[in-house]
Amino acid sequence: MAAVFFYISGHGFGHASRQIEIINALGALPSSEIVICTSAARWLFTRTVRAPFTFVEGPVDTGVVQVDALRLDEAATIARAAEFHHNLPERAQREAARLRERGARLVVADAPPLGCAAASAAGVPSVVVSNFTWDWIYEGYPAHLSGAPDLIATLRDAYRRAEAGWRLPMHGGFAPFSTVIDVPLVARHARHDPATVRARLGLPSDVPLVLSSFGGYGLENVDYVRLDCLGRCGVVVTGVDGGNDSAPGIHRLDDSSLYDAGLRYEDLVAAVDVVVTKPGYGIIAECVANQTAMLYTSRGRFAEYDVLVAEMPRMLRCEFLSIDDLLAGRWLAALDRLLARPAPPERPSTNGAQVVADLIRHHLEQEHI
Repeated sequence: MAAVFFYISGHGFGHASRQIEIINALGALPSSEIVICTSAARWLFTRTVRAPFTFVEGPVDTGVVQVDALRLDEAATIARAAEFHHNLPERAQREAARLRERGARLVVADAPPLGCAAASAAGVPSVVVSNFTWDWIYEGYPAHLSGAPDLIATLRDAYRRAEAGWRLPMHGGFAPFSTVIDVPLVARHARHDPATVRARLGLPSDVPLVLSSFGGYGLENVDYVRLDCLGRCGVVVTGVDGGNDSAPGIHRLDDSSLYDAGLRYEDLVAAVDVVVTKPGYGIIAECVANQTAMLYTSRGRFAEYDVLVAEMPRMLRCEFLSIDDLLAGRWLAALDRLLARPAPPERPSTNGAQVVADLIRHHLEQEHI
Protein backbone atom coordinates (compact mmCIF):
# COMPACT_ATOMS: atom_id res chain seq x y z
CA MET A 1 0.00 0.00 0.00
CA ALA A 2 1.13 3.54 -0.73
CA ALA A 3 1.46 6.09 2.08
CA VAL A 4 1.29 9.77 3.01
CA PHE A 5 3.93 10.56 5.63
CA PHE A 6 3.59 13.31 8.23
CA TYR A 7 6.85 14.43 9.86
CA ILE A 8 5.73 16.40 12.92
CA SER A 9 7.92 18.35 15.31
CA GLY A 10 7.87 17.20 18.92
CA HIS A 11 8.30 20.80 20.07
CA GLY A 12 5.24 21.56 22.19
CA PHE A 13 1.70 20.46 21.33
CA GLY A 14 0.94 23.02 18.61
CA HIS A 15 2.56 21.21 15.68
CA ALA A 16 0.92 17.92 16.60
CA SER A 17 -2.53 19.36 17.30
CA ARG A 18 -2.79 21.20 14.00
CA GLN A 19 -1.56 18.23 11.96
CA ILE A 20 -4.10 16.03 13.74
CA GLU A 21 -6.82 18.41 12.53
CA ILE A 22 -5.47 18.14 8.98
CA ILE A 23 -5.32 14.34 9.19
CA ASN A 24 -8.88 14.22 10.51
CA ALA A 25 -10.04 16.50 7.67
CA LEU A 26 -8.20 14.26 5.21
CA GLY A 27 -9.86 11.14 6.61
CA ALA A 28 -9.14 7.59 5.57
CA LEU A 29 -7.44 7.46 2.19
CA PRO A 30 -8.77 4.58 0.08
CA SER A 31 -5.44 3.80 -1.56
CA SER A 32 -2.90 5.16 0.93
CA GLU A 33 -2.08 4.68 4.58
CA ILE A 34 -1.21 7.59 6.87
CA VAL A 35 2.15 7.34 8.61
CA ILE A 36 3.00 9.74 11.45
CA CYS A 37 6.67 10.23 12.36
CA THR A 38 7.24 12.24 15.54
CA SER A 39 8.54 12.37 19.08
CA ALA A 40 5.32 14.05 20.25
CA ALA A 41 3.24 12.13 22.78
CA ARG A 42 1.59 9.07 21.25
CA TRP A 43 -1.48 9.41 23.48
CA LEU A 44 -2.43 12.69 21.82
CA PHE A 45 -2.70 10.95 18.44
CA THR A 46 -4.32 7.80 19.82
CA ARG A 47 -7.07 9.81 21.51
CA THR A 48 -7.78 12.34 18.79
CA VAL A 49 -6.93 11.00 15.30
CA ARG A 50 -10.08 9.63 13.71
CA ALA A 51 -8.48 7.99 10.66
CA PRO A 52 -6.39 4.80 10.69
CA PHE A 53 -2.68 5.57 11.02
CA THR A 54 0.71 4.03 11.64
CA PHE A 55 2.81 5.68 14.36
CA VAL A 56 6.60 5.81 14.03
CA GLU A 57 8.03 7.13 17.29
CA GLY A 58 11.34 8.94 17.34
CA PRO A 59 13.00 12.36 17.05
CA VAL A 60 12.61 14.13 13.71
CA ASP A 61 13.94 17.51 14.88
CA THR A 62 15.04 19.12 18.15
CA GLY A 63 12.93 22.25 18.49
CA VAL A 64 14.11 24.40 21.36
CA VAL A 65 15.38 23.30 24.75
CA GLN A 66 12.93 24.42 27.44
CA VAL A 67 14.10 24.99 31.00
CA ASP A 68 10.45 25.21 31.98
CA ALA A 69 7.23 26.50 30.41
CA LEU A 70 8.50 30.09 30.26
CA ARG A 71 12.27 29.82 29.85
CA LEU A 72 14.45 28.29 27.17
CA ASP A 73 18.16 27.56 26.92
CA GLU A 74 19.49 29.27 23.78
CA ALA A 75 22.97 27.71 23.86
CA ALA A 76 21.60 24.20 24.40
CA THR A 77 19.01 24.77 21.67
CA ILE A 78 21.65 25.50 19.04
CA ALA A 79 24.00 22.79 20.28
CA ARG A 80 21.28 20.14 20.16
CA ALA A 81 20.08 21.24 16.72
CA ALA A 82 23.63 21.20 15.37
CA GLU A 83 24.27 17.73 16.77
CA PHE A 84 21.07 16.34 15.28
CA HIS A 85 21.49 17.90 11.84
CA HIS A 86 25.25 17.59 11.29
CA ASN A 87 24.69 14.21 9.63
CA LEU A 88 21.35 15.09 8.01
CA PRO A 89 22.20 13.40 4.67
CA GLU A 90 22.79 10.07 6.45
CA ARG A 91 19.63 10.45 8.52
CA ALA A 92 17.73 11.30 5.36
CA GLN A 93 18.95 8.18 3.60
CA ARG A 94 17.73 5.99 6.47
CA GLU A 95 14.36 7.70 6.39
CA ALA A 96 14.25 7.44 2.61
CA ALA A 97 14.51 3.67 2.90
CA ARG A 98 11.36 3.71 5.04
CA LEU A 99 9.59 5.95 2.53
CA ARG A 100 10.45 3.64 -0.35
CA GLU A 101 9.48 0.54 1.62
CA ARG A 102 5.99 1.90 2.30
CA GLY A 103 5.52 3.42 -1.13
CA ALA A 104 5.33 7.02 0.06
CA ARG A 105 3.43 9.32 -2.29
CA LEU A 106 3.81 12.57 -0.36
CA VAL A 107 5.65 13.87 2.72
CA VAL A 108 4.08 16.63 4.83
CA ALA A 109 6.53 18.31 7.24
CA ASP A 110 5.60 20.55 10.20
CA ALA A 111 8.36 21.55 10.09
CA PRO A 112 11.28 19.09 10.39
CA PRO A 113 13.82 19.64 7.58
CA LEU A 114 14.50 15.90 7.84
CA GLY A 115 11.16 15.17 6.18
CA CYS A 116 12.07 17.27 3.15
CA ALA A 117 15.59 15.81 2.89
CA ALA A 118 14.28 12.24 3.22
CA ALA A 119 11.61 12.79 0.60
CA SER A 120 14.18 14.19 -1.82
CA ALA A 121 16.47 11.20 -1.25
CA ALA A 122 13.56 8.85 -1.92
CA GLY A 123 12.36 10.73 -5.01
CA VAL A 124 9.08 11.66 -3.29
CA PRO A 125 7.47 15.14 -3.29
CA SER A 126 7.25 17.03 0.00
CA VAL A 127 5.54 20.14 1.34
CA VAL A 128 6.02 22.10 4.54
CA VAL A 129 2.83 23.04 6.39
CA SER A 130 3.69 25.42 9.22
CA ASN A 131 3.77 29.02 10.34
CA PHE A 132 7.57 29.05 10.70
CA THR A 133 10.71 27.26 9.62
CA TRP A 134 13.49 26.25 11.99
CA ASP A 135 16.22 28.14 10.15
CA TRP A 136 14.34 31.36 10.96
CA ILE A 137 13.97 30.41 14.63
CA TYR A 138 17.63 29.51 15.05
CA GLU A 139 18.78 32.69 13.31
CA GLY A 140 17.42 34.45 16.39
CA TYR A 141 20.36 33.13 18.46
CA PRO A 142 23.36 34.61 16.61
CA ALA A 143 25.60 34.56 19.67
CA HIS A 144 25.54 30.77 19.63
CA LEU A 145 25.71 30.09 15.89
CA SER A 146 29.48 30.56 15.72
CA GLY A 147 29.77 27.07 17.16
CA ALA A 148 27.39 25.71 14.51
CA PRO A 149 28.45 27.54 11.33
CA ASP A 150 26.72 25.10 8.94
CA LEU A 151 23.40 24.73 10.76
CA ILE A 152 21.32 27.39 8.99
CA ALA A 153 22.63 26.46 5.55
CA THR A 154 21.94 22.78 6.19
CA LEU A 155 18.34 23.43 7.19
CA ARG A 156 17.71 25.75 4.27
CA ASP A 157 19.16 23.26 1.81
CA ALA A 158 16.74 20.64 3.13
CA TYR A 159 13.74 22.96 2.95
CA ARG A 160 14.72 23.99 -0.56
CA ARG A 161 14.07 20.41 -1.67
CA ALA A 162 10.35 20.71 -0.87
CA GLU A 163 7.91 21.47 -3.67
CA ALA A 164 6.25 24.25 -1.68
CA GLY A 165 5.59 25.85 1.66
CA TRP A 166 1.91 25.89 2.58
CA ARG A 167 2.19 28.81 4.96
CA LEU A 168 -0.11 29.35 7.92
CA PRO A 169 -0.95 32.80 9.31
CA MET A 170 1.29 34.46 11.93
CA HIS A 171 4.30 33.29 9.99
CA GLY A 172 8.04 33.83 9.76
CA GLY A 173 10.80 32.31 7.68
CA PHE A 174 10.02 30.45 4.42
CA ALA A 175 12.99 32.08 2.64
CA PRO A 176 14.14 28.75 1.10
CA PHE A 177 10.88 28.04 -0.75
CA SER A 178 10.41 28.98 -4.39
CA THR A 179 6.65 28.39 -4.07
CA VAL A 180 4.61 29.58 -1.08
CA ILE A 181 0.85 29.11 -0.75
CA ASP A 182 -0.90 30.92 2.08
CA VAL A 183 -3.63 28.95 3.84
CA PRO A 184 -6.07 29.89 6.64
CA LEU A 185 -5.63 29.13 10.32
CA VAL A 186 -5.66 25.46 11.21
CA ALA A 187 -7.58 25.40 14.48
CA ARG A 188 -9.35 22.95 16.74
CA HIS A 189 -13.04 23.78 17.15
CA ALA A 190 -15.14 22.81 20.14
CA ARG A 191 -17.65 20.04 19.53
CA HIS A 192 -19.77 20.76 22.61
CA ASP A 193 -21.35 23.97 23.86
CA PRO A 194 -19.89 25.63 26.98
CA ALA A 195 -22.86 24.77 29.22
CA THR A 196 -22.52 21.08 28.39
CA VAL A 197 -18.78 21.10 29.00
CA ARG A 198 -19.08 22.87 32.33
CA ALA A 199 -21.80 20.45 33.45
CA ARG A 200 -19.84 17.33 32.47
CA LEU A 201 -16.72 18.56 34.25
CA GLY A 202 -18.50 19.88 37.33
CA LEU A 203 -17.45 23.47 36.63
CA PRO A 204 -19.58 26.39 37.84
CA SER A 205 -21.94 28.03 35.40
CA ASP A 206 -22.41 31.35 37.21
CA VAL A 207 -18.87 32.85 37.28
CA PRO A 208 -16.23 33.68 34.67
CA LEU A 209 -13.76 30.82 34.24
CA VAL A 210 -10.03 31.21 33.63
CA LEU A 211 -7.99 28.31 32.22
CA SER A 212 -4.29 28.07 33.07
CA SER A 213 -2.72 26.56 29.94
CA PHE A 214 1.04 26.05 29.80
CA GLY A 215 1.45 22.84 27.81
CA GLY A 216 3.48 19.82 28.76
CA TYR A 217 5.80 21.71 31.11
CA GLY A 218 3.05 23.19 33.23
CA LEU A 219 3.50 26.15 35.52
CA GLU A 220 4.91 24.88 38.80
CA ASN A 221 5.83 28.19 40.41
CA VAL A 222 2.34 29.62 40.80
CA ASP A 223 0.65 29.29 44.16
CA TYR A 224 -2.86 29.03 42.81
CA VAL A 225 -4.53 29.30 46.21
CA ARG A 226 -3.16 32.86 46.52
CA LEU A 227 -4.52 34.16 43.21
CA ASP A 228 -6.12 37.55 43.70
CA CYS A 229 -8.92 36.75 41.24
CA LEU A 230 -10.43 33.80 43.10
CA GLY A 231 -13.20 35.86 44.62
CA ARG A 232 -14.37 36.89 41.17
CA CYS A 233 -13.44 33.99 38.88
CA GLY A 234 -13.03 30.27 38.88
CA VAL A 235 -9.61 29.01 37.82
CA VAL A 236 -9.24 25.71 35.94
CA VAL A 237 -5.88 23.96 36.28
CA THR A 238 -5.05 20.94 34.12
CA GLY A 239 -2.39 18.31 33.52
CA VAL A 240 1.04 18.83 35.04
CA ASP A 241 -0.16 22.10 36.58
CA GLY A 242 -2.22 20.02 38.98
CA GLY A 243 -1.33 19.66 42.65
CA ASN A 244 -2.75 18.71 46.00
CA ASP A 245 -3.41 22.23 47.24
CA SER A 246 -7.00 23.39 46.90
CA ALA A 247 -9.10 26.43 47.61
CA PRO A 248 -12.59 27.62 46.72
CA GLY A 249 -12.62 28.64 43.09
CA ILE A 250 -9.82 26.31 41.95
CA HIS A 251 -10.93 23.44 39.72
CA ARG A 252 -8.34 20.78 38.94
CA LEU A 253 -8.66 18.48 35.94
CA ASP A 254 -6.33 15.81 34.64
CA ASP A 255 -6.17 14.78 31.00
CA SER A 256 -7.95 11.49 31.57
CA SER A 257 -10.96 13.13 33.23
CA LEU A 258 -11.34 15.41 30.24
CA TYR A 259 -11.20 12.66 27.65
CA ASP A 260 -13.22 10.22 29.80
CA ALA A 261 -16.01 12.81 29.76
CA GLY A 262 -16.07 12.58 25.97
CA LEU A 263 -14.41 15.98 25.62
CA ARG A 264 -11.26 17.40 24.08
CA TYR A 265 -9.06 20.27 25.15
CA GLU A 266 -10.63 22.64 22.64
CA ASP A 267 -14.01 22.00 24.30
CA LEU A 268 -12.51 23.26 27.54
CA VAL A 269 -10.98 26.30 25.81
CA ALA A 270 -14.42 27.19 24.44
CA ALA A 271 -16.10 26.68 27.82
CA VAL A 272 -13.94 29.20 29.69
CA ASP A 273 -13.90 32.96 29.35
CA VAL A 274 -10.12 33.47 29.42
CA VAL A 275 -7.04 31.35 28.77
CA VAL A 276 -3.88 32.33 30.68
CA THR A 277 -0.89 31.13 28.69
CA LYS A 278 2.29 31.88 26.80
CA PRO A 279 1.64 32.69 23.13
CA GLY A 280 1.92 29.78 20.74
CA TYR A 281 0.26 29.14 17.42
CA GLY A 282 -1.92 26.29 18.67
CA ILE A 283 -3.49 27.99 21.67
CA ILE A 284 -3.96 31.26 19.77
CA ALA A 285 -5.72 29.46 16.94
CA GLU A 286 -7.99 27.66 19.41
CA CYS A 287 -8.87 30.89 21.18
CA VAL A 288 -9.65 32.54 17.84
CA ALA A 289 -11.76 29.62 16.64
CA ASN A 290 -13.71 29.43 19.90
CA GLN A 291 -13.89 33.18 20.63
CA THR A 292 -12.06 32.90 23.95
CA ALA A 293 -10.00 35.79 25.35
CA MET A 294 -6.29 35.38 26.15
CA LEU A 295 -4.16 36.70 29.01
CA TYR A 296 -0.58 36.09 27.90
CA THR A 297 2.89 36.37 29.31
CA SER A 298 6.37 36.35 27.74
CA ARG A 299 8.16 33.12 26.83
CA GLY A 300 11.85 33.91 26.44
CA ARG A 301 13.60 34.90 23.22
CA PHE A 302 11.81 33.01 20.46
CA ALA A 303 11.42 34.64 17.05
CA GLU A 304 7.80 33.52 16.72
CA TYR A 305 6.79 35.43 19.86
CA ASP A 306 7.08 38.91 18.35
CA VAL A 307 5.07 37.88 15.29
CA LEU A 308 2.33 36.32 17.40
CA VAL A 309 2.06 39.30 19.74
CA ALA A 310 1.85 41.68 16.78
CA GLU A 311 -0.88 39.65 15.06
CA MET A 312 -3.05 38.63 18.03
CA PRO A 313 -4.94 41.88 18.73
CA ARG A 314 -6.67 41.91 15.36
CA MET A 315 -7.98 38.36 15.89
CA LEU A 316 -8.82 37.98 19.58
CA ARG A 317 -9.19 39.89 22.81
CA CYS A 318 -5.82 39.73 24.53
CA GLU A 319 -3.92 41.40 27.36
CA PHE A 320 -0.31 41.13 28.55
CA LEU A 321 0.60 39.94 32.06
CA SER A 322 4.21 40.15 33.23
CA ILE A 323 5.90 36.99 34.47
CA ASP A 324 6.32 38.63 37.89
CA ASP A 325 2.58 39.29 38.17
CA LEU A 326 1.78 35.85 36.76
CA LEU A 327 3.87 34.01 39.34
CA ALA A 328 2.84 36.29 42.21
CA GLY A 329 -0.83 35.67 41.45
CA ARG A 330 -1.63 39.28 40.58
CA TRP A 331 -4.06 38.45 37.78
CA LEU A 332 -7.20 40.40 38.63
CA ALA A 333 -6.38 43.84 37.22
CA ALA A 334 -5.30 42.41 33.86
CA LEU A 335 -8.34 40.12 33.76
CA ASP A 336 -10.66 43.07 34.39
CA ARG A 337 -9.07 45.02 31.53
CA LEU A 338 -9.26 42.00 29.25
CA LEU A 339 -12.89 41.18 29.94
CA ALA A 340 -13.83 44.82 29.30
CA ARG A 341 -12.27 44.79 25.83
CA PRO A 342 -14.55 44.87 22.77
CA ALA A 343 -14.63 42.07 20.22
CA PRO A 344 -11.58 41.94 17.92
CA PRO A 345 -11.81 43.79 14.60
CA GLU A 346 -11.41 40.65 12.46
CA ARG A 347 -12.82 37.13 12.35
CA PRO A 348 -10.24 35.23 10.30
CA SER A 349 -11.09 31.96 8.61
CA THR A 350 -10.26 28.94 10.73
CA ASN A 351 -10.91 26.23 8.13
CA GLY A 352 -7.24 25.71 7.29
CA ALA A 353 -7.38 22.00 8.09
CA GLN A 354 -9.93 21.42 5.35
CA VAL A 355 -8.06 23.66 2.92
CA VAL A 356 -4.79 21.78 3.49
CA ALA A 357 -6.55 18.40 3.30
CA ASP A 358 -8.00 19.41 -0.06
CA LEU A 359 -4.54 20.46 -1.27
CA ILE A 360 -3.18 17.06 -0.24
CA ARG A 361 -5.97 15.23 -2.05
CA HIS A 362 -5.43 17.34 -5.14
CA HIS A 363 -1.72 16.57 -5.04
CA LEU A 364 -2.40 12.84 -4.83
CA GLU A 365 -4.94 12.99 -7.64
CA GLN A 366 -2.49 14.83 -9.89
CA GLU A 367 -0.13 11.86 -9.68
CA HIS A 368 -2.59 9.76 -11.64
CA ILE A 369 -3.29 12.25 -14.42
